[in-house]
This record gives sequence, C-alpha cells and structure tokens, in this order.
Amino acid sequence: MEPWPPVDDDRLTAELASALWDAGGVPQEYLTAARAAFAWRTVDAELTLAELTFDSASQAQLVGLTRSAGSARTLSFGGGPVVVEIEVTDAGIVGQLSPAGGGRVSARTTSGTYDEAPVDAVGLFSLGVPPPGPIQLRADVGGHAVVTDWVCLR
Repeated sequence: MEPWPPVDDDRLTAELASALWDAGGVPQEYLTAARAAFAWRTVDAELTLAELTFDSASQAQLVGLTRSAGSARTLSFGGGPVVVEIEVTDAGIVGQLSPAGGGRVSARTTSGTYDEAPVDAVGLFSLGVPPPGPIQLRADVGGHAVVTDWVCLR
C-alpha cells in the first residue's frame, strides 16, 4: 500500500497531466448551455419579470365547482404594465397579452426556443404543444419586454 499523500511528486504530476490531456474536448451541449447562460447575464436590465399570479392547477378546491373536469390549465402572469394569460391544452397554448396592440411571443425551454408566434391587434397568440419540463415565455408588446417565471406545464 502506498503512503498518502504520495511522496513521488514527479509521478503525481505525470498522472495529473495525463488525466487532463486525456479528458477530450468540452461536449457541445455544455458549450451551448454556457453561451446561453452568458447571454442572459444582463436580463434584469433588459426585461421585466412577469411573476405567476394564478395557476388553475393549484386551485384544487375549485375543481368540484365546475361541471366538467376539462384538461385545460389556466395561468396568469403579471409584470410591470403587462399581463400574460395562457390556457394550456393537449392542442397547445393559447394566450392573450394586455395591453393589446401586436407584438411577438416566444416560448423557450432550457435548451432554447421551441416556438414563436405573432401577437394580433387584440393581444391573442397561439403556440405549439409545450415539451416536457420547464418553459418560459417572452413577450414583446407595446414597447415592453417581459419574461414569465419558469413553469412546468405538462
């Protein structure tokens, strides 16, 4: 049994060098995640956070008051002067922004944007079915840019 710590510094240095050189390159998904994290370093200065103010999934006591147990989930977010309301169904996401007046909405996952849609003159938009895992919406409407809290919709 060898003593610890090793007494042969040259051998230890050679083993460390070998381990570092044999590690290979950085996987592409790590580089992508690092670049995305770096790009969001100034998000607070550019965007308003729209916090979750209502989630029908957390309103279990109200389920008995409805006639049917539909599969739609309703969420509301508020941030600054912008309100984002969405309904999530098996067909996708439909939503409305207030104040209305056109704009653009995008939905992203931890690996990037999965869908984008224009916002019409009354604030309506629709997006595709969200993938599993957390998503975040970004809305650019009426000169305001907001992002929602991260939420799991499925």
